[in-house]
Amino acid sequence: MMRTYSEILSVQNARVKEWASLLERRGRDKQGKYLIEGYHLIEEALKAGAGVETILFLADKGLPGELASLGGAAAAEWIGVSSAVLAKCSDAQTPQGVLAIVAKPEVGADALLAGAHDLVVVLDGVQDPGNLGTIIRSADAVGANAVVLGRGTVDLYNPKTIRSTMGSLYHLPIVEADLAELLPHARERGVRLVTTSLQAQRSCYETDLREPAWLILGNEAKGVSPGVAALSDVQVIIPMQGQAESLNVAMAATVLLFEAMRQRIDPAQINSSCVSNDYS
Repeated sequence: MMRTYSEILSVQNARVKEWASLLERRGRDKQGKYLIEGYHLIEEALKAGAGVETILFLADKGLPGELASLGGAAAAEWIGVSSAVLAKCSDAQTPQGVLAIVAKPEVGADALLAGAHDLVVVLDGVQDPGNLGTIIRSADAVGANAVVLGRGTVDLYNPKTIRSTMGSLYHLPIVEADLAELLPHARERGVRLVTTSLQAQRSCYETDLREPAWLILGNEAKGVSPGVAALSDVQVIIPMQGQAESLNVAMAATVLLFEAMRQRIDPAQINSSCVSNDYS
């Protein structure tokens, strides 16, 4: 069956202006939508049933068949655009030739608490989009149940954040919440709240992370805020033998997540098929 599509070639078109506004948080919040770019991200979104509404592709290159054949693609609107339109809607120096407009999901904290919450990453004011994206990717890699974004954390739908996740934002729930309200409810459900601190006396390797644990990491410069730290059950430090003052927050999160996974996995289950050499 031949898929039909329309064309929009002028950057002055009203819809193009709406799409371009999604590059800014104000536009995303107003429309309840966000942009993703590139074949890999759009493929992951379509496979996950992530609410892809519109797919833009270069009209002079034709419909990208490898995407058109995927599940969920039939529900999307396909529009051929000019290179000028694509550039206007992209923040990349070299646009990748295909963009999609996706509806934001509605995932509340209540749903998180009602479901599996055995291993969760909680972020308290992480500001760098690349750090947030990397943490989400690491959480996905170890099979964490969710990522929670506290107030003051960078927007999940920032294009730089989305690119850094490499599609992992479609593999696990990501929830925005008021940590002062959420964390006490998590503790009531048997969750141990673990924060990182350079002043902590306990190593993360000496801490039992096999039971339900939420790993809380803070702002790049200030760390975990005092109010959130006061809610924690245990503070841990990642021991270092070199002269570095501290680890980048994304690196620290990755160390803690993989230590939690190491403690939880039967060594007999680990084999070469679990190892990835993709460091892109």
